[in-house]
This record gives sequence, C-alpha cells and structure tokens, in this order.
Amino acid sequence: MIYLQGATTAYALPREINDYIELRTQPDDQLAISVASKDAELIARFNNNTLIGGGNNSSVGTNTINVSSGVSYFRVDKEGNIEFPIFGRIHVGGMTTGEISAMIQKRMIEEGYINDAVVNTKIMSFKVTVIGDVRNPGTQTYQGERLTILEALGKAGDLTNSAYRDNVLVIREENGQRRAYEINLLDNQAVFNSPAYYLQQNDVVYVQPNKSQRVKGSTSYTWLSVGSTVVGMIVSVVSLVVALTRK
Repeated sequence: MIYLQGATTAYALPREINDYIELRTQPDDQLAISVASKDAELIARFNNNTLIGGGNNSSVGTNTINVSSGVSYFRVDKEGNIEFPIFGRIHVGGMTTGEISAMIQKRMIEEGYINDAVVNTKIMSFKVTVIGDVRNPGTQTYQGERLTILEALGKAGDLTNSAYRDNVLVIREENGQRRAYEINLLDNQAVFNSPAYYLQQNDVVYVQPNKSQRVKGSTSYTWLSVGSTVVGMIVSVVSLVVALTRK
C-alpha cells in the first residue's frame, strides 16, 4: 500500500507548518537545566549535584561550563514540581522548555542572583511505545523534543505486510485524561492534520493486524488447521484403500 496518497499534489508547493505543538512537561519527565554566566561561583550555587549520563562540556560564548557545575538534572514529580536550588519548589508542569528557562532566568536576574544569567532547559526523557503489527515493537526513549508518528513507526521497523494502515491508533494521556486518535496512513491529510501527528511523552502507538492475521493466530484457527490435516489424511487413506480394492 502507498502511504500519504495525494501528498505529491497537495504539497507540490511549499506550505507553512502551523500545527507544530511544543512538548509540555509531564510528571516523571527528566529535565536538564543549564545556567550560564561569566562568574562560575554564581553558577555553582544553582547546581543540585545530580548527574545523569556522561560528563560532557557545553560552551556558551567564550565561557566553557562543565556539566558537573553548569547543568543540573531534575525529575518532575506527580504534582508537576521540581526542587530547584535556592528557589526551592517550582511548578513546571504543563510548561514548555522555553517557558521554564524564561521563568528561572527572570527570577535569577530580578532577585539579584546572576545578572547575566542564561538558562536553557531540555526534556531528556521522551518515551514512546509502539506495539502491534510492526517489525520491532517495544518502548524506546528518544533524544530531542520533536517526534512524528511516521518517525516512530520508522524506528519500529515499519508496519508488516499484514498490518492495517488505515486506522493506526495513538493513545495519549494528558491533564489527567486518556484519549485515543486514529490515523489513516494512506491519506496525507489525515496524517499531517492529526493532533497525534506530533507524538508526546508516553504516547502508545498500536498497529492492528488485519483479519486474516488475527484469525491465523486464534485457537479456533489452530484446531481448524489440525482438523483439516486429519481430514486430509483420512481422505488419502480411503482413496488408497479404494484404489487397492478395485485392483
């Protein structure tokens, strides 16, 4: 089957992307928040001494900041809060990384902690689960903050030949609610205009097998196959006996 049918005509001329939605922090997200300044001593006060992963260096202008002193890692609790050094509990649930950076930077400057503060926030954990009739089902964690349904299916090895392509299901939980979206991969408009085209943290993508595949894996199908084999053997034996009797 051909994916995104009609896309060649619909996008013959460039069209602006107006439906891109930035990720918003959710409970259990891991945030990396870096603070840059010309004064290393001021930065140290906002280090929570928690490291995840390796100790790379990041450069801001001519000032090189070591991860152990310039970047801190935080886990968002179930109420949407993090415990930030000096400031204490800060509510970040439902905010974009840009909004978080701007809020913390503003406080540092206005409250006189770091006058030249530059704050950058990243979501480190972007977990999506792809299950069903794909070649490599499972849960994977992605780097970055932009993942489309097509990219997720590609990372899962694409759909198998027996998968339905006109009703891929995306299950999403946000703001205490669970919602499901169906996407028809054959229709370019249905894909690109879907609210689930850009995936969010903890989304579950389910690809359904077609009817023949579902029946093939059922108990009834197994017994039917066994029964057909037995009947075939009986017919063969009877035919052989009849043939020998006639001789």
